[in-house]
Amino acid sequence: MSTKDFVEKDYYKVLGVPKDATEAEIKKAYRKLARENHPDANKGDTKAEERFKEISEANDILGDPKKRKEYDDARALFGNGGFRAGGPGGGSFNFDLGDLFGGAQGGAGAGGFGGGGIGDVFGGLFNRGGGPGARTQPRRGQDIESEVTLSFTEAIEGATVPLRMSSQQPCTACSGTGDKNGTPRVCPTCVGTGQVSRGSGGGFSLTDPCVDCKGRGLIAENPCEVCKGSGRAKSSRTMQVRIPAGVSDNQKIRLRGKGAPGERGGPNGDLYVVVHVDAHPVFGRKDDNLTVTVPVSFVEAALGGEVKVPTLGGPAVTLKLPAGTPNGRTMRARGKGAVRKDGTRGDLLVTVEVAVPQELDDKAREALETYREATASEDPRAELFQAAKGA
Repeated sequence: MSTKDFVEKDYYKVLGVPKDATEAEIKKAYRKLARENHPDANKGDTKAEERFKEISEANDILGDPKKRKEYDDARALFGNGGFRAGGPGGGSFNFDLGDLFGGAQGGAGAGGFGGGGIGDVFGGLFNRGGGPGARTQPRRGQDIESEVTLSFTEAIEGATVPLRMSSQQPCTACSGTGDKNGTPRVCPTCVGTGQVSRGSGGGFSLTDPCVDCKGRGLIAENPCEVCKGSGRAKSSRTMQVRIPAGVSDNQKIRLRGKGAPGERGGPNGDLYVVVHVDAHPVFGRKDDNLTVTVPVSFVEAALGGEVKVPTLGGPAVTLKLPAGTPNGRTMRARGKGAVRKDGTRGDLLVTVEVAVPQELDDKAREALETYREATASEDPRAELFQAAKGA
């Protein structure tokens, strides 16, 4: 996210809360909106998906007291992204925040900030400091994405699975320095910042990654033969990852700090795991509920009775079938479904399917012939034809 976007976006408006909202109010608003716009509840709705991302982004800023203060301070200083400074003749002019935070190195002419420029002042907020201190700035590790396939039962109950991942990590041959002697020198082009400035007119400058050191701020005099001077090398590792109970097919799980290691003391990246779930021969799933179709005989459907129903990984439950139960009716076994985020379970939705016998012995056939004679005056399609004529 750019600096300009950070300041211009009204995250309070996104969550529908006032600027003085408490942490509890922000959390409550986020949870409500997240449930309403979650992709699992709005399959195929791209607008809901974008809305969910926007809500999550707002919560990531406002839900963190430190980030929220930085956000409020930046908006208080720069309004909606435009900063007004004195111009010739006492007038004023606007410039883009992308210029402002690009790392202006000038003196007081850079919007009235002296010393190392305003890039130093807000370097901690946007991690783009432009002064000498930037040479020691930590760099966050890369995010890693992986995939895992679970059985239906593992997805419902949760599972710990091994994941083999490949990522760029500090080169072990040179201890991440990029130099085989372990003594890289500061890049003379960017003076260790990893960035170079270019003029954009009006006394301001923009910054780009330094092409000489590729943004590292260091140059290896004797490049490491393993990493070719980059300080990073491809590494594979296997780690045990806990997949929480109740995950659904194609759900993406974020595991904080489980990605690639950071540089110069920077935090690790995150690990994103896309979960694929195999189908079950008996059970299906609908949100937090499990589904199952249970065959019943015509006699059970007509006269009623008790029917045993299997559950996933547990003992069977007995449901009472009312007399005159129609084909396709769904009943509910509470608490026998998938695990929710709060630890409770959904329900098992049991759909009745009246089984029609393919073969009949003489006794059964005779009984049905007798039943047909007894109900010959009843026409189950009478209302159908009557409704068709009236339409």
